[in-house]
Amino acid sequence: MDKYNTLLSLLFLLLFLSPIASSSTIINFHQPFPIVEPDPGHTKLRLSEEGLEAIEKITNPIASVAVIGPYRSGKSFLLNQLLSLSCYEGFGVGHMRDTKTKGIWIWGTPIDLEIDGVKTSVFYIDTEGFESIGKSNVYDDRIFALATVISSVLIYNLPETIREADISRLSFAVELAEEFYGRVKGQDVAFEPAKLLWLIQRDFLQGKSVQQMVDEALRQVPNTDRDKNIDMINQIRDSLAIMGDNSTAFSLPQPHLQRTKLCDLKDGDLDPSYVKKRDKLKELVSSIIRPKIVQGKSLNGKEFVAFLKQILEALNKGEIPSTGSLVEIFNKDILERCLKLYSEKMATLDLPLTEESLQSSHDRARGEAMHAFDQQHFGRHHAKKSVTQLDEEIDKVLKNVVLKNEYKSSKLCEALYTKCEDIMDQLQVLKLPSMAKFNAGLEKCNHTFEYDCVGPSKVNYEGRMKKMLGKSKSLFIKEYNHRLFNWLVTFSLVTVVLGRFIIKFILIEIAGWLLFIFLETYTRLFWSAESLYYNPVWHFIVASWETLVYSPILDLDRWAIPLCVILSFFILYWRCFGKRKYGSRWLLPLYSSNKNGPNRPRSE
Repeated sequence: MDKYNTLLSLLFLLLFLSPIASSSTIINFHQPFPIVEPDPGHTKLRLSEEGLEAIEKITNPIASVAVIGPYRSGKSFLLNQLLSLSCYEGFGVGHMRDTKTKGIWIWGTPIDLEIDGVKTSVFYIDTEGFESIGKSNVYDDRIFALATVISSVLIYNLPETIREADISRLSFAVELAEEFYGRVKGQDVAFEPAKLLWLIQRDFLQGKSVQQMVDEALRQVPNTDRDKNIDMINQIRDSLAIMGDNSTAFSLPQPHLQRTKLCDLKDGDLDPSYVKKRDKLKELVSSIIRPKIVQGKSLNGKEFVAFLKQILEALNKGEIPSTGSLVEIFNKDILERCLKLYSEKMATLDLPLTEESLQSSHDRARGEAMHAFDQQHFGRHHAKKSVTQLDEEIDKVLKNVVLKNEYKSSKLCEALYTKCEDIMDQLQVLKLPSMAKFNAGLEKCNHTFEYDCVGPSKVNYEGRMKKMLGKSKSLFIKEYNHRLFNWLVTFSLVTVVLGRFIIKFILIEIAGWLLFIFLETYTRLFWSAESLYYNPVWHFIVASWETLVYSPILDLDRWAIPLCVILSFFILYWRCFGKRKYGSRWLLPLYSSNKNGPNRPRSE
């Protein structure tokens, strides 16, 4: 029973402690950690989260010292010496033929230095050696490229001498210099170049100085046969010579003849000249190191990790690492900002616009975006690709704006066209036909369309509008004379009724009869209905009608019914109360007689 309880207690403890253990952080940072590891194929790189934790906790500006060089050249031992650590405390040191360090490692505890009055945390970085067994050249290039970009001081550790292959490996550093460090003075750079420290470890220090060795190695080699490889290396030599202000040469003797026992030896057992030169090397590194500057600002731990991820993404892009990939990565955010600037400028346009206005606005917005990109972009040669990409993205935005402009132009012109069509339909059915009112409405409609309809759809709708207005005018003219003739016949009969029974003014009645006779009898005897419309008398009647029916002051078609109602009340009032109030003198005389008056004599 006791055993059963003990097992239950252990099981409970394991279940309780497992989530705590899984979420635990690194306690001891006084050890090396991998930050970048090779993938299974040993061609590309991937991040190691374990080592990144050591960097992310740093809040000070960060600087880094990276050592690169061939495998089995003593890089790890050199870093331990710079950190004043033994082989058993610091980076692992191997004596076998295979490389000990895989990928890129970092010492977990930085050294704090006061640099230009700013407390700076300095990390030391160990890299996997070149030319080891079972690796591709592309993998070596990625290691070299990453170390070049993230370091503040790049120690190129070379045994004995400088070979041509060692120079050719610096091609990436040269490309970086040409792309990123050749900017106009005073402007921010993508990242400041690492100080290149040529470190030559020799058994004997007699003869040429290490600086002389570097100068000779960087001197151009005659190329009478125009060999492409020699020509490429000579170009690298020229570029490295130009970068001379950013490089230093230093020599270091071998620490001891028995190199396999170096880890077991103390400073007193090492060659005194080596110890002296090693201490000078420490001082030199401390004097030239500066915080890592990216886009004009120093980086803390989290920012350095983000920068590392950004660079690694670029270097793993494609089959081989290239500065072009780095340029694209660094210009990515700038490109997005410039594209956003262009998009915001175009978004403020009050669409629809004419094609000329839209093109002019596009040119201005594109010019501002390109100017902003030119001021901020990184890279000199490879930046052209980013410029092309920005242009392509701007064209995509422009196409959307053009489509939106066409849509809004079509909607606006369609609405105006429909409105004019409705107005023309209304003018076709005027209660009192008026050519003047029709022409005024047509002119107003046409003017409104010409002024308000803008954009690419205007040309298409102008044709439709012209055709519709012409058709409406032809139809109105065709019906106008016929409708006016009918209205005048009706008007003549109304005049007869008014003059005979309501107003009782014989002259009005006669005028009505004359008009009726002229329209119905006289015209039928002497003219056809169509020939009447060309007669001067008809033209006079039309002019009089137009003057009466429509003017800018009075539109009788609109006010006909109210005026008729008012006139009816006036006549009614006149007939009922006018005689009593104003006497017979105010009545129309022609129908005013005493035939039925009170003084009429009686008949016998």
